[in-house]
Amino acid sequence: MSTEIRVPQLPESIADATLVTWHKQPGDAIQRDENLADLETDKVVLEVPAPANGVVRELRVKSGTVVKSGQVLAVIEEGAVDGKRAPAAASAPAAAVSAPAAAVNAGAAGGVQAPKSAPGAAPVAATDAGRLSPSVRRLVEENQLDPGRIPASGRDGRLTKSDVVDYLGRQPVEAPSAPPVQSAPSATPPPGAAAAGALARPPESRPPAVGARAEQRVPMTRLRARIAQRLIEAQSTQALLTTFNEVDLTATQELRARYRERFEKEHGVKLGFMSFFVRAAIDALKKFPVVNASVDGNDILYHEYYDIGVAVSTERGLIVPVVRDADSKSFAMLEKQVADYARRAREGSITIEDLTGGTFTITNGGVFGSLMSTPIVNAPQSAILGMHKIQDRPMVVNGQIVVRPMMYLAVTYDHRIIDGREAVQFLVAIKEALEDPGRMLLGI
Repeated sequence: MSTEIRVPQLPESIADATLVTWHKQPGDAIQRDENLADLETDKVVLEVPAPANGVVRELRVKSGTVVKSGQVLAVIEEGAVDGKRAPAAASAPAAAVSAPAAAVNAGAAGGVQAPKSAPGAAPVAATDAGRLSPSVRRLVEENQLDPGRIPASGRDGRLTKSDVVDYLGRQPVEAPSAPPVQSAPSATPPPGAAAAGALARPPESRPPAVGARAEQRVPMTRLRARIAQRLIEAQSTQALLTTFNEVDLTATQELRARYRERFEKEHGVKLGFMSFFVRAAIDALKKFPVVNASVDGNDILYHEYYDIGVAVSTERGLIVPVVRDADSKSFAMLEKQVADYARRAREGSITIEDLTGGTFTITNGGVFGSLMSTPIVNAPQSAILGMHKIQDRPMVVNGQIVVRPMMYLAVTYDHRIIDGREAVQFLVAIKEALEDPGRMLLGI
């Protein structure tokens, strides 16, 4: 029985997706729930699983094609399979569709595929295969890649699916601009070909031209294009203003150092700074609810819950997973959820549901060394808190010059509904909570 494989129902906020990679070709056996293809949306990479055991009979779209919900991607023939590829003749008719000749994956011109790995690259070594997830291993093997050459962003240097997809997307640019691939020599070479071949140097051995000024044109990924669109929309539709302050983190650091080992032993997660900032922000939001509100037409929509977005940087771009009902979570729960989001974001396994909603966002540029910045609001939210680098600086305390761990804080807000007085007092409330963290525990 033939079964059509369709694009799964996309969330309401996502209109379409791009088919990035086929993991199976016509004639290949496929098991139920095995990943057939990857779809890249504005936010995440989705997998298209097979609904039953069978053999891939036909691929309806090429890699790089923009598809919509319900569109037919492929057809499989259900039934018992032996796990082996069908004879080559069965897959030949679909070669034009299934070959990764799209610009996303191949970097080829005139239908000739550019090499994706070093000459003579072997299949994934056993030592590498043991560190790769099944979906990543299939993607690497099918595209004949050397996993050692792909920058890895996963935990402990593990390679994620997003790493491989991004690497494939860069291949057309990274491939050398060599002359078109020559076809097999004919029986009678054209006149003068032998002389020309004797005098010409192989393209691989030609040195780059002296003073060459190279340029590269790389298409934006869907995620990067969506980020650009949202940032422009925020700046063009909101009256953004930023206010700054600085916080002395001596008390927070001392409390963290005092209980860090016991906290990790009891809860199985490290005690970082993010949980302190999330709790401090929630306490401040409760005092100034307009900062947790948003504009809806001519109305102000006050949110009586606290869904805090935590910005996470990945190889594909910045995403903001949301901690739901963060006010009801303990420090340990906050640390676990934030750490889990960061891990899943870099592995490419985060879901669209994790990224939707949110009433307030926190971003930490300090992990990259930023001393001060003006973050842009994550619309339709009305404010965002920017953390920065902790730096020892001389401060005057009780008439004495002492060295203290200081951090600049920034709050960018929509001046249409948040006045400067409220924004400044909101930031001062965060500063006071962090400089005396016991207040967060006592609720004062």
